[in-house]
Amino acid sequence: MQTAFRVSRKTLIIDLGGLRTVLSSAPRAGGVTRARYILNHQVAANSMAKGNRDKGLRCADPARTLSQLALSLGIRDPFVGLMTAVSLADLVMVREVHDEIWVEGFVTVGTSNAVRAGESVLLGQGVNRLTQAGTINLILVTNARLSASAMVGMVQVATEAKTAVLLRAKVTSWTGRSGATGTGTDAVVVVSGNGPRQRYSGTHTVLGELVGRVIGTAVTEGLARYVRWHARRTPRSPGKKP
Repeated sequence: MQTAFRVSRKTLIIDLGGLRTVLSSAPRAGGVTRARYILNHQVAANSMAKGNRDKGLRCADPARTLSQLALSLGIRDPFVGLMTAVSLADLVMVREVHDEIWVEGFVTVGTSNAVRAGESVLLGQGVNRLTQAGTINLILVTNARLSASAMVGMVQVATEAKTAVLLRAKVTSWTGRSGATGTGTDAVVVVSGNGPRQRYSGTHTVLGELVGRVIGTAVTEGLARYVRWHARRTPRSPGKKP
């Protein structure tokens, strides 16, 4: 069985078919919760810029903005909500299966807000508000019934896989420093299922292997799409060959 999803009004809507246990760092309903839907809403890349005070005020409270959005979409059941400035036309969906266990990933990738873990927060004050296109949102759905530690383990493996792709691609931090490990606004969502029980999900487990493959493949493809998008938007110098 494949998870039902659709895109409506620049919003990815993942319908879990019923209440499921979710662990996330999402701006709306983050932490551990029970939810029926996962939303990833596309906002304007400059929605927090000074030029539009009204937009800035709305997006300054993502949880409230997402709650209002859900109501306008007719969603009344509990949901977890994310935001991205990456076009949902560049959404990457990957599925991996082994025996009775499957894992699906819904991923949007942008790296204009890339950082290396441990970089000075003071140097980057304000950058997250103005470069939302940099967000890497990872949504993982599995049919496996996960223990609490397995849910945390999936976040760990997904983060390792994402960082491995960024390092292999030699993505630099927004400061120009080498070895970016993510972006300043990344979010991860893990959805537990009602199938085979899984106590662990580290890289020595089949579940961890599936997570690593899903995120590795999805972030690689998403990064390639982002690079192409960025190249189209970057003006060439006069006289420079394409």
